[in-house]
Amino acid sequence: MELATKYDPSKVEEKWYQYWLDHKLFKSEPDEREPYTIVIPPPNVTGILHMGHMLNNTIQDILVRRARMKGKNACWVPGTDHASISTEAKVVAKLAAEGIRKTDLTREAYLEHAWDWTRKYGGIILEQLKKLGASCDWDRTCFTMDEKRSASVLKVFVDLFNKGKIYRGVRMVNWDPKALTALSDEEVIYREQQGKLYYLRYRIEGEDGYAVVATTRPETIMGDTAMCINPNDPKNRHLRGKKVIVPLVNRAVPVIEDDYVDTEFGTGCLKVTPAHDVNDYMLGEKYSLPSIDIFNDDGTISEAGEIYIGMDRFEVRRQIVRDLAAAGLLEKEEDYTNKVGFSERTDVPIEPKLSMQWFLKMEDMARPALEAVMNDTIRFYPAKFKNMYRHWMENIKDWCISRQLWWGHRIPAYYLPEGGYVVAETEEEALRLAREKSGNPGLTLRDLRQDEDCLDTWFSSWLWPISVFDGINNPDNEDINYYYPTNDLVTAPEIIFFWVARMIMSGFEYREKPCFYNVYFTGIVRDKLGRKMSKSLGNSPDPILLMDKYGADGVRMGMLLSSPAGNDLPFDEALCEQGRNFNNKIWNALRLVKGWAVADDVPQPDSARVAINWFDARLSAAVEQVDGELEKYRISEALMTVYKLFWDEFSSWYLEMVKPAYLQPADAVTYGATLAFFEKLMRMLHPFMPFITEEVWQSISERKAGESIMVMRMPDAGRKDEKSVADFEVVKQIVAGVRSVRLERNIPNKDTLALNIVSGEHLSEYNAVIMKMCNLENIARADKDAAAASFMVGTAEYAVPLGGAINVEEETGKMEQEIAYLEGFLRSVMKKLGNEKFVANAKPEIVANERKKQADAESKIKTLRESIANLKGE
Repeated sequence: MELATKYDPSKVEEKWYQYWLDHKLFKSEPDEREPYTIVIPPPNVTGILHMGHMLNNTIQDILVRRARMKGKNACWVPGTDHASISTEAKVVAKLAAEGIRKTDLTREAYLEHAWDWTRKYGGIILEQLKKLGASCDWDRTCFTMDEKRSASVLKVFVDLFNKGKIYRGVRMVNWDPKALTALSDEEVIYREQQGKLYYLRYRIEGEDGYAVVATTRPETIMGDTAMCINPNDPKNRHLRGKKVIVPLVNRAVPVIEDDYVDTEFGTGCLKVTPAHDVNDYMLGEKYSLPSIDIFNDDGTISEAGEIYIGMDRFEVRRQIVRDLAAAGLLEKEEDYTNKVGFSERTDVPIEPKLSMQWFLKMEDMARPALEAVMNDTIRFYPAKFKNMYRHWMENIKDWCISRQLWWGHRIPAYYLPEGGYVVAETEEEALRLAREKSGNPGLTLRDLRQDEDCLDTWFSSWLWPISVFDGINNPDNEDINYYYPTNDLVTAPEIIFFWVARMIMSGFEYREKPCFYNVYFTGIVRDKLGRKMSKSLGNSPDPILLMDKYGADGVRMGMLLSSPAGNDLPFDEALCEQGRNFNNKIWNALRLVKGWAVADDVPQPDSARVAINWFDARLSAAVEQVDGELEKYRISEALMTVYKLFWDEFSSWYLEMVKPAYLQPADAVTYGATLAFFEKLMRMLHPFMPFITEEVWQSISERKAGESIMVMRMPDAGRKDEKSVADFEVVKQIVAGVRSVRLERNIPNKDTLALNIVSGEHLSEYNAVIMKMCNLENIARADKDAAAASFMVGTAEYAVPLGGAINVEEETGKMEQEIAYLEGFLRSVMKKLGNEKFVANAKPEIVANERKKQADAESKIKTLRESIANLKGE
């Protein structure tokens, strides 16, 4: 096969991806092999690929491809999430652009628009993942609102309701005034905001005096139903048992007492607004206070507020401050920094609001899920996230699972005409239960009204590891029994509560097993300035354009080079260039080897035999190292190990040692061994860079149709020869020493030199390699020649005779500099060894290592002094 002069990813990547698809190499069905399973964190159905997806899916693909090459039956299940809030926002915006309001449509008509949008834009991101090289079993693609997943969600809702774990009630919820829906606590992002603290005067009923309250939210005073003081606060004791008048609305409210009030905050007087503050709500419940909900769903003031009706809450804040000041009821205002909750989806400040919602009890479900992580049945990488998980699980609150949206799984609760409701998977079952509950056999479906709300999107995705194998509807089917529990989950730490914790809970609830065994948390992709990449900042490159420019392999490598688990990724496009350069290095190495002429009758040189023996040992050591790194999910480090093995050891050393002389043929044994090494290196690298490794593997020798590197076995560690690996590091230093002499004295590489062993141990079995790499005519033991350039390797001294061309003053100056360095090093070692505590308490091997450093330094100093004396003729 004639190899192209340059490696062109655009011609290679699409070709091999289609080849893999055509030969169904990603396909998985249950068989006798050990399964390896990953389920994709389902991206939003109408989303497009961003840098976080690139990182996450590259890591998943590495794990899946490696498992496949380890002989496992690897199954990577792809899919998308219906993303209620974000999809609904996009559909509403699209309708608005067409002059249509959601409120003008029936639910059915609106859902038609939503499905049209999903069909048009849904799945784009999955196609983009193919460009990345994702080896998913695309025949298994799922969608959280497809038939099986939807049936699973309804079945689970009914089951949990029947178990008494789902209930309906009025509670304080996080309300999103833009999306017009309740949010769970995990969907609220708290940010520090610079605001004001307003000191308001509440007139004491029947007196001339005032009680002063400090608040950041004067716009909520219309909902005040009490003032609260701390019973242990002497400065406010005069308010006990009295009433105060709410400013502007002139409503008298009681002064209550509770230890909850912080006497150091403001004046120690707290306005109590049970309908619009979580803590005030608890006080309201405790003291049976009325609740006045002053906000409409869109954040404007309702008629219950009495004043400012119809105005936006922030407009009211500005106006009410002016009105309070004009009425003499604003004592002062101060700059103040406080944390404000924002909707994770719409980025508007949330409004605490009393609302009738559906909730799932979490405390009992959290117990086994917490235990599984804390006892390492489920392992987190990095483990630092265990503490965050434990804190949340130990303080878990009931999950608000209802959303005031139309796009999603509609809550399967049906209200009876005379009151009450039933919960059922189907309308037919609901009707049967309604007739039974009401005792009215004449009820029809038209008499029942289904709940208008949808379920939180996470209520479908928490079932994902089970529902993708239809394990809810058919709990004993072949797929769920074979592929579940899954092996690894790769996700972002910001959804540890939204998704990871809840999946673990559902696993124990419905399979009595963990849903996965390992969770790898990726970091956040940031720009060079440390900012999180986002559309709004305009600092996020388009992944598709990056892959067009550098190739998918180049981008994969670029992202991984600086992406340790759980740590943020400071992305720099130069890393992708480094990935592309590595592609070119591999390709050029292949062209070099395939360009050799080969002759069966040429004997194998000693240098090649030694090189093959060394690289075989070095390759085995690297295989063992990569295996160890990947077992610990140190994926970046594993890639760097393979990268250095190919670039530094194989290309820079091995190929230089074995390549035939100019215009001479290679011997068949060395050529065969070199191709075998090349193939093993490609197999090691394949999970990280799948496209170029397939191209190279297919080019090394003739392959049959359907054969692929991706189903070849990963190399085993093989023979262990630590001595060969260590010895060759010494050889490298000898070669480097000779090359330094050439460089310093401008001796051309074509000129042969000699190498003298002046003192110390020498690895003579590597002479053939050293002679070839340094272009030497001989290596021999000899006394120190004054006209020679010397260098040290360990405690051995070498000299390159220069035939009188040596500058004695320059040479001795270099040696004296080295002696000065060694004496400084020796002093630091002696300081340690002179410390009795160190010698007594350090491990024996550490003390022994320090004593060896002492002996080596002393030996080198002695040798260098002798060399200086010889040069000076002393």
